[in-house]
Amino acid sequence: MTPFLGELSGTALVIVLGDGVVANVILNKTKGNNGGLIAITFGWAMAVYVGVFVAAPFSKAHLNPAVTLAFAFLGKLEWNMVPVYIAAQLLGAMAGAGFVWLSYRLHFNATPDPDTKLAVFCTSPGIRGTVSNLVSEIIATFVLIFGVLYIAAPTNSLGALDALPVSLLVLGVGLSLGGPTGYAINPARDLGPRIMHFLLPIPGKRDSDWAYSWIPVVGPGIGALLAAIVFKMV
Repeated sequence: MTPFLGELSGTALVIVLGDGVVANVILNKTKGNNGGLIAITFGWAMAVYVGVFVAAPFSKAHLNPAVTLAFAFLGKLEWNMVPVYIAAQLLGAMAGAGFVWLSYRLHFNATPDPDTKLAVFCTSPGIRGTVSNLVSEIIATFVLIFGVLYIAAPTNSLGALDALPVSLLVLGVGLSLGGPTGYAINPARDLGPRIMHFLLPIPGKRDSDWAYSWIPVVGPGIGALLAAIVFKMV
């Protein structure tokens, strides 16, 4: 499998399981309805575990443009590979969101609230404030990437079990810093499914909140570069 396919398949798995747990918790008449924040954060952590475990042998399992940018900045990935990785991540996220919709199609139909339908696909802030929302995404992504850079360091490598500390890190970020914006911490994770929300024939859906969509793209990018700079300094 090539790095492109590794990133595509790994990211698709992350979104299938991550957006899938959100759908299970918030859509009407599901078996997991009202499962709460713990179910969602734990589900996302397990989604990352599976995605990283599958993709690691082929692409080092970035699964996130923020990770790719940080690795390229630090010279751990050639810059000419960055568009390849990001394209695979975005396409994988779109595919994963499509599979979630197919799995929960009847429950989307049974859920009248358009905001809930959108929330399955992408993030939105609890309280809207451009600067505060952007800062929240920067901080959360900084913590994620700074931790990932140490987990990925050869002296700290656990081999195949590298997937476990990364997933636990995602769980911690979600529980601690996910409250303000829903912790996108991954531009592809938010933008790919948001595009699918726009494209899919979901009855009663609202607009895809494009006015907010730049924050979970730009914020993680800034947070990743700051984390790489600090990592290089220390």
